[in-house]
Amino acid sequence: MPFDLNATLNARRGENYKLHSNLLNSKMVRVLTTIGYDRYYERAEGCYLIDREGDRYLDFLSGFGVFAVGRNHPVVKRALSDVLEADLASLVQMDCSLLAGLLGEALLERAPDRLSRCFFANSGAEAIEGAMKFARYATGRQRILYCDHAFHGLTYGALSLNGDEQFREGFGPLLPGCDAIPFGDAEALERELARGDVAAFFVEPIQGHGVNVPADDYLPAVQDLCRRFETLFVADEIQTGLGRTGRFHAFEHWGVEPDIVTLAKGLSGGYAPVGAILCREDIFDKVFHQLERAVVHGSTFSKNPLAMAAGLATLNVIEEERLVERAAHMGERFRKGLEPLLQKYEIFQEIRGKGLMIGFGFGEPNSLGLKMGWKALETALQGLFSQLVTVPLFQRHRILSQVAAHRMNVVKILPPLVVGEEEVDYFLASFDDVLADCHRYPGTLWDFSRTLVKAALNRHN
Repeated sequence: MPFDLNATLNARRGENYKLHSNLLNSKMVRVLTTIGYDRYYERAEGCYLIDREGDRYLDFLSGFGVFAVGRNHPVVKRALSDVLEADLASLVQMDCSLLAGLLGEALLERAPDRLSRCFFANSGAEAIEGAMKFARYATGRQRILYCDHAFHGLTYGALSLNGDEQFREGFGPLLPGCDAIPFGDAEALERELARGDVAAFFVEPIQGHGVNVPADDYLPAVQDLCRRFETLFVADEIQTGLGRTGRFHAFEHWGVEPDIVTLAKGLSGGYAPVGAILCREDIFDKVFHQLERAVVHGSTFSKNPLAMAAGLATLNVIEEERLVERAAHMGERFRKGLEPLLQKYEIFQEIRGKGLMIGFGFGEPNSLGLKMGWKALETALQGLFSQLVTVPLFQRHRILSQVAAHRMNVVKILPPLVVGEEEVDYFLASFDDVLADCHRYPGTLWDFSRTLVKAALNRHN
């Protein structure tokens, strides 16, 4: 019997969570069930997820930023269909793919002039791994610096640059020579670089975990210090790049030009995993400096035609639909709508981010009742209050968001860059409604907090 994907899906409809519980990550199933995120999504379009009952959910998580051009964009779909219909000679390995050359050209046209070489990978983490190898070989140095609270991926090299102990615990020993410094502290960076043994400094222009934005003078200082001490400045644009922050690359906000840039997530168009390393020509030429070294770094599937076509189509959509400008405009609409809520609600204390990478910071209130509820949650698990925001946003208003980081009271949204005024205004009204409930103590949301506390206390079971 020939394979029929649609028939298989129809026959096994609704088995999602059972299969995952029995065969994949059962703890993830428990998390989703506890917070009420256990839905059965069957379709998606643009900014929306659609479940099997036909209910629409506003996707302000975007697959952690993967769906920059929205879900199932027709231009990207058509490009992938064209690739499949063309019966290309893909992954020959001993050849030079035209699609890979075209995507490399397109990415470098949008990069600073000093970046003139491109190398493709399968993911953001793999791009980080490659950048680490390039930096060590090109400089002849071993040490790599990264920032506390950083997130660069979960493979061993990338994990060695991860600033959250939750992800590192139990996986050691990690790569030697990888040292953390405080994010935003140029003096700490200078002290380490002055030792003369640092190959590269890896930094997210805006940290994804926490949506931490540096002071305006930080990245220019980083660039100056790296150049003075002949250390490579590596900008991790895996989540912040491709227009997310209102500029094509986030580092453009500060007028800097890194030596290496890593990209992924949104470049995929939401379909085919892809990552990229952009770097200076002299770095590239040091790594591949002899004919026999032409294959010292590579990845079997990295230049597959589906990924390359998805990247080209995504860049076309970003340009044709002016999504970089749209991200800046909609980000400003969010900020203007959020500012009155800062004055209205004492628990809501900060707006973070740029463009459509936005964090909402919460802090201990002054009112006696609210203070009691806050402290009870924070005693059970630091950062737990954020779930009192994300859960009703989802269950009551069908908006998907996320807690920005472990043990941190910051909620984060990453709307698709195609988001419109209607979706922005709907979110603002929904957020206002949820914050109003958070300020009713005791109340239904605080009753739900008992479930969260119980789950937190049993989280190791």
